[in-house]
Amino acid sequence: MSFKKETPLANAVFWAARNGNLALLQLLLNSGRVDVDCKDGYGTTALMVASYGGHHECVRELIMQGADINRQRETGSTALFFASQQGHNEIVKLLFEFGASTESRTKDGGTALSAACQSGHTKVVDTLLKNGANVHDQLNDGATALFLASQEGHVTVLRQLLSSGAKVNQPREDGTAPLWMAAQMGHDEVVKVLLLRGADRDADGKDGSTALFKAAHKGHFKVIEELLKFSPSLCLLNNGSTALHAAVMGGDPKTVILLLKANADPALPNQNNELPEDLTKNDRILRILRQPMLSGGS
Repeated sequence: MSFKKETPLANAVFWAARNGNLALLQLLLNSGRVDVDCKDGYGTTALMVASYGGHHECVRELIMQGADINRQRETGSTALFFASQQGHNEIVKLLFEFGASTESRTKDGGTALSAACQSGHTKVVDTLLKNGANVHDQLNDGATALFLASQEGHVTVLRQLLSSGAKVNQPREDGTAPLWMAAQMGHDEVVKVLLLRGADRDADGKDGSTALFKAAHKGHFKVIEELLKFSPSLCLLNNGSTALHAAVMGGDPKTVILLLKANADPALPNQNNELPEDLTKNDRILRILRQPMLSGGS
């Protein structure tokens, strides 16, 4: 966290809050010469700084001195947002004791819950959900907390959100679904959980590619294995290509073999009338593609 320098006393308050110096903080606040809600040019307050740093006693002192718990920074962030983002669960609980709101949003639509989910702080997520955080809130680009957890590979958080009613197929505004993103990032355990909870295996993004296509192109072998258990499309997709084309372009022979064993058709051309073998000069992959009985062999 960065903040602009202000008056010497305000700077001293920020320093004490940032470093967890309770004695200095009390001295400054009790002097009557500095406002407990003094802020810098970004709107940062000492309570936000102490919450970000995880300094429980300083946070309590600031609250008892009358700090505005729900004051927002220029970016829209609050003390609760910072404590959640950094995984300081005891501070999150303390803020809730004194009326912290889960409804505040940052300029990009972020909430304390989205911040905690993106960072994988399971205890904080649990506390937020118990205190009314909305699993259906979305960032300005449409991303939900579930989407963010899927993107970052946080399986436990994912399960928490799903158990609280999060929608497994809710896409961002660009059409990207949690499964698609998890597959692209190579998070096989996330992919497994999403599929078991009803994720659409063939949902595609605006470019027409599916989770299997992205995983094949990236060479995420374990992700592909999980997806194949749910019989995703191996045919021509809305992007005019197939997962096998993607695997060939990705250049991983193991991925190509895996798809062929799942009955991907090496004789199926893409929209440009190109066969998978036309997209590579890799001799090993070419040999694999030209073995007609591979699906029944090793």
